[in-house]
Amino acid sequence: MALEITDQNISTLLQTEKPVVIDFWAVWCGPCRMIAPIIDEMAQTYGDRAVIGKVNVDENMEISSKYGIRNIPTVIFVKNGELVDKVVGAVPKATLINKLEALL
Repeated sequence: MALEITDQNISTLLQTEKPVVIDFWAVWCGPCRMIAPIIDEMAQTYGDRAVIGKVNVDENMEISSKYGIRNIPTVIFVKNGELVDKVVGAVPKATLINKLEALL
């Protein structure tokens, strides 16, 4: 299961040396529900080598604003505290896996 990332815990999570993958989503978003199982699967598969989490944009507007999230789902990839890649919309599992693998 992916970590729940909030405005309160984001700064601690970004201090890791591991790559961080963050899925920005909302309960009412159909495409978000399509990629949710992929994000959870990635958390199980890569949990020892990367931080995989989810941000509910309706409850955590500070993080969403910081990363300029305008459309959801948006999945961002962070390495050493810096945004290095971003995917907007429901994309195939292989796309997300390949972007994460490139950071490992």
